[in-house]
Amino acid sequence: MVAIHKPAHDVILKPVVSEKSYALSDRGQYTFVVAPNANKVQIKQAIEEIFNVKVTNVNTLNRAGKRQRTRNGFGQRVNQKRAIVTVAEGQTIDIFGN
Repeated sequence: MVAIHKPAHDVILKPVVSEKSYALSDRGQYTFVVAPNANKVQIKQAIEEIFNVKVTNVNTLNRAGKRQRTRNGFGQRVNQKRAIVTVAEGQTIDIFGN
């Protein structure tokens, strides 16, 4: 399989800022919302390009949007793909403004 090069900012959409992702940052793991069609190789290349760090591991997960009741029936929240990225020991990404 050949990875198609996409611009880094089209692969990484935004960081996930939550208590759980903040706790993971102590272990060198950072969580990002990524493009739904991005693969692990593209995510690794994009993180290394944007933040100038060495990525050692990438875990991805797909989160299905919740069904929402509205006045006119039912709708659905947007589906998301997230990536938990592990960086090399001693390196950090400043997404929480520490």
